[in-house]
Amino acid sequence: MARLDNERLVSIDLFRGIVMFLLLAEHVDIFYLLTFVAPEKPFINGLVKQFFHHEWHGMYFWDLIQPYFTFILGVAMALSINRRWNRGESYIQTFKHISFRSIILFVLGLVLSCCVRQKLVWELWNILTILSLNIFITFLILRFRNSTKLIFSFSLLLITEILYRFSAIDGFDQLFVKGQNFGTFIDLVLMGKTHPAGWVFINFLPTTAHAIWGVVVGNLLMSQRNATEKLKILLLFGIVGVVVGHGIDLVNISPINKHLSTSPFIIASGGWCLITYAFLYWLTDIKGYQKWAMAFVIIGINPIFIYIFSRTIGKMWLYETVAMFTKGLLRQLNTSEGITNLMTYVTILGLEWYLCYWLYKKRILIKI
Repeated sequence: MARLDNERLVSIDLFRGIVMFLLLAEHVDIFYLLTFVAPEKPFINGLVKQFFHHEWHGMYFWDLIQPYFTFILGVAMALSINRRWNRGESYIQTFKHISFRSIILFVLGLVLSCCVRQKLVWELWNILTILSLNIFITFLILRFRNSTKLIFSFSLLLITEILYRFSAIDGFDQLFVKGQNFGTFIDLVLMGKTHPAGWVFINFLPTTAHAIWGVVVGNLLMSQRNATEKLKILLLFGIVGVVVGHGIDLVNISPINKHLSTSPFIIASGGWCLITYAFLYWLTDIKGYQKWAMAFVIIGINPIFIYIFSRTIGKMWLYETVAMFTKGLLRQLNTSEGITNLMTYVTILGLEWYLCYWLYKKRILIKI
């Protein structure tokens, strides 16, 4: 554990905190419950659907959560490692630190997969497993010029496209067809199994672009440009990314597909990352509206810890303990099953938020 410092951009912790809050809500099944209690109205149902992954070809809001997290991790990574180097830490020392952290995250991803399945499994689809590789690859090019970083990031997208389009492996040569693509073949080779929803491990390759773009943004934030110039650059490239990504999909060059992290998905979601961060940067670090943000900032300061806590202790122990009290009490009051479950989930979410608040008040940062 380490003590918190005071030299932080509020927008970074806020962005990360909002993403983590949504993940915590998803872990306690609040969004799943809303599918049952939401009124049978197209608008409400359409809104609820945004908090789930798109079935295959297309993109909902929830498909942006992993890009958001990977992107903002890249932003924070640029600032954090720059501070290390300014303190005199050598490249080799930082390399060892990043390598160790990547290995820990990779192992934690494997452990969480076992916790979710309630048995020993060898699965590489967990977000922490993917994130560990995103971090390591991004660090390897961290000292390159921003232009070189961008070229490298788009090279990753190009390599992925080539692998899918020209691998010509019998039975797995159907470009972006679920269960018949190159990514599925790699999963069978590495794990001997495929994901029922079509997720593939090779996603770590194109999604690294989000971390790299985050690092480039981090370098922009540390530059001598004024805040207005930085904001304009974020918005400009964000809009370009959204237009280009969705445009590639519309003209049928390549589909937007989160499960396979196709190039137009990476580009479009990257654009939304830039636009979303630009708004939060303008609101908090430029305009100074920060008080309201603290409810999310306290979660964003310990993101990996609370993610792991929520997926393990929160899911396997806290739920049963809280439900024993909430459901026992509310059923005595003849409360409907839907409301009883909702109150249980909200209580669990509140307790996890309070844990983050306690860590914040004690100024404790749990580094993983």
